[in-house]
Amino acid sequence: MAFTGKHIFSRKNLLKIALLAAALQVQSTDLLAQDQKTFTVDMNKPKGEINPNMWGIFFEDINMGADGGIYAELIKNRSFEFFRPMMGWEKLGKNTEASMTILNRQEEEHQANPRYLRVDTRKADTTLGLKNEGFRGMGIKEGLAYDFSVLYRQANAGIRVKLELLDSTGQVIAETAFQPTADVQNWQSAEARLVATKTDPKGSFRMWFEGKGVIDLDMISLFPEDTWKGRKKGLRADMVQALADLKPGFIRFPGGCIVEGFDLSQRFQWKKTVGAIEDRQLIINRWNTEFAHRLTPDYFQTFGLGFYEYFLMAEDIGAEPLPILNCGMACQFNTGELVPLDELDPYIQDAIDLIEFANGSVNTTWGKVRADMGHPEPFNLKLLGVGNENWGPQYVERLAVFQKILKEKHPEVEIIASAGPYSSGEYFEYLDKELRTMNVDIIDEHFYQEPKWFLNNAKRYDNYDRQGPKIFAGEYAAHSRAATHAEQRNNWEAALSEAAFLTGLERNADVVQLASYAPLFAHAEGWQWNPNLIWVDNMKVYPTPSYYVQKAYSNNTGTHILSLLDQGAAVAGQDSVYASAVLDEEHRNITLKLVNVSGQAKQIALNLNGSQKLAKSAQVEFITANDLGAFNAVGKELRVVPQQTTLPVNKKKLDLPMQPHAFYTIKITY
Repeated sequence: MAFTGKHIFSRKNLLKIALLAAALQVQSTDLLAQDQKTFTVDMNKPKGEINPNMWGIFFEDINMGADGGIYAELIKNRSFEFFRPMMGWEKLGKNTEASMTILNRQEEEHQANPRYLRVDTRKADTTLGLKNEGFRGMGIKEGLAYDFSVLYRQANAGIRVKLELLDSTGQVIAETAFQPTADVQNWQSAEARLVATKTDPKGSFRMWFEGKGVIDLDMISLFPEDTWKGRKKGLRADMVQALADLKPGFIRFPGGCIVEGFDLSQRFQWKKTVGAIEDRQLIINRWNTEFAHRLTPDYFQTFGLGFYEYFLMAEDIGAEPLPILNCGMACQFNTGELVPLDELDPYIQDAIDLIEFANGSVNTTWGKVRADMGHPEPFNLKLLGVGNENWGPQYVERLAVFQKILKEKHPEVEIIASAGPYSSGEYFEYLDKELRTMNVDIIDEHFYQEPKWFLNNAKRYDNYDRQGPKIFAGEYAAHSRAATHAEQRNNWEAALSEAAFLTGLERNADVVQLASYAPLFAHAEGWQWNPNLIWVDNMKVYPTPSYYVQKAYSNNTGTHILSLLDQGAAVAGQDSVYASAVLDEEHRNITLKLVNVSGQAKQIALNLNGSQKLAKSAQVEFITANDLGAFNAVGKELRVVPQQTTLPVNKKKLDLPMQPHAFYTIKITY
């Protein structure tokens, strides 16, 4: 049968269409009413105070985070102290057996850095040279100056040293030279500057030795001029800026497992990381051989980023320093080597001396070391960790010795104790009980789990004892199993689950005093572990979705916890929504954080109860991605980033249409 327009729009059919449309509208309204959730925020009754330094960062030299990363030195193996003395270097020209040799100084003052290179050109048929490959290449920028320095010794003048920067094809893109002077016995220093004429992420460095003679070389160094705050031989500015943008409340350093070491000979010893750079004793990085599938044989710790630099960086970005010291135990996943209890004194003295280094007057031994390095003012250390991911009775009995002496000598410093590497189970429960019995100041809990665990544990701290030790969520990261390669482990699924979990930390900020993601940095070509908060290459930084989640919390800490309830209950996963709220009395605003982990949109009505006169609009930042596997790939445009908008606030009510798989930060001033 053929239908005509006249037939379709007959009076009878028009009536039916109108009735059907009305019914659909009513049904749609009913569905909306059913789907809409109403949350209530009580602004007049803060639940507890928030540590202003709650959200911080955890720094460990893993994934080439320090050497080859934030420490801006471009020369690899500058002092020839690697296990293979010429690793990173290539000899150029027609070398004879005696033309380039590694020698050891025997003088006591050089025991931390005994090796040096002797270049003898007297019998060479061609010009001799050296080439350094850098850390996975050298990131060179057009127009930027690069500062060369070296320690040398030359008994008789005769050699001229030519310096070159090369691009990835071997073409010279910067050059200069210096003329060493003669001194029979003493080591001298020389400096020179090269200005690049081309940008290349895979550059290298070359030296030529022109003329006839013998010259000894050590600490061959090259830094870009654009270091953080322009400090000579300093830190990579873009990496520090990424940390500063987090506005972290603290920096935990130097780890992590490198605190413990594979064995105690390889543990981190802070006293060997301060003073003149050339006097700091290089050691192997414990991540060099840790994973058979990610061996990194050229990974060593030069300690150009030492404890002084850590303290200084913390001060620069407004963060509290939080150093972690070895407690007399090597990593229990490796050798588990122990220091006998009656031989712990040197380890405890290291802790006492560190407090003096950080806080002591310039008239004290270690306070003078700090002052001589350029910082006569104290660093005001208030927190100190004893041990990292240690567990069992051996840890408890060693911690007890530290606790007794440190509390007698420095009761003003809070001690952070390890809850071990596990978040539940026999080992965790044993430590939790023992540490609470000891009444330690802060317990450090770690969480490396799948996203589902983070969603299921948003209420973890709801019933923790408010009268006992405080909590440091010292290492957390969601490990997505849906990833196909390293960077994708930092996908939106992982970050979204972390955002949900952190609402629980924020809701319980009266007991959770500190929190930090881990690890922090990873070089795209030098990583051992993933996921990580920030990926880098030789030229740029690439914040992950997890970085932006952490930033939303650390940039909006607040001063007091506010209750945010759904029918009288905390919003912790009901209908796949998580939420928390804070009040900032200092800046006169409230901040709400809401997470929708489902694939369905949500309509949320927020009732803001309180005597404050609120602004008429709210500032909204949100992050979302249709694909839970979305991530920010190194070398490409960032896919998962925050977006901004505003929402009206009408009579202390705010309507929030939540997109699927989305995290919202809402700030309202008053």
